Amino acid sequence: MIVFYNPQFSPATPILPEEEARHGIKVLRMNTGDTLHVTDGKGNMYEAEIASTDIKKCRVAIRHIHPEFGKKPYSIHLAIAPTKNADRTEWLVEKCVELGIDEISFIACERSERRVFKTDRLEKIAVAAMKQSIKAYLPHIHEVIPFRQFIEKPLDGQKFVAHLEEGRRELLQKAAIRQHSYCLLVGPEGDFSPAEIALALEKGYVPVSLGESRLRTETAGMAGCHILNLINNS
Repeated sequence: MIVFYNPQFSPATPILPEEEARHGIKVLRMNTGDTLHVTDGKGNMYEAEIASTDIKKCRVAIRHIHPEFGKKPYSIHLAIAPTKNADRTEWLVEKCVELGIDEISFIACERSERRVFKTDRLEKIAVAAMKQSIKAYLPHIHEVIPFRQFIEKPLDGQKFVAHLEEGRRELLQKAAIRQHSYCLLVGPEGDFSPAEIALALEKGYVPVSLGESRLRTETAGMAGCHILNLINNS
């Protein structure tokens, strides 16, 4: 199943963007009549076939529309500090999209080594991961904002903070309730500060553990995403 992406795709404008058309026609050697799937990243998956091999205006003929393709009865929002090494943050986004995530917010914490991170490249990585994993929803990716600004946001569902400080922390897979909305906070390489943890608890975040191993920031984010998906598919 080959998936292409066009956020403006619809029955009224069934056209592939030039970059997508070039990939299909020049790289994949697709031709008139070949089957493909197109998503708008908003939940619609279009089953279609190529009607024109004009790269600049590649039209497709829609055969069937699958609305809310792969829609889940739960949602995952990861709020995480971007890593010092940009490649690791890019890896995190790719893997979380493959696993299934709805929203990623980047937060600047007291111990953060990176406080600025442009999301343009991350959005391209998310699109590629969405297509590769055959999904029809493109996650929302937000620019970096201060931790204290994020923590003041009203959020629905269960809220968790994964940290390494001493104290009672329940395993995430035991604390999470199936088919809910979740927000998981993951700190920077040096972990959240005690003041940040206290503030998160004050705002209703439940302290959780992701297991016995001490994980890198990006690994913790991916592990949390995987755990929340896993408990909803077991």
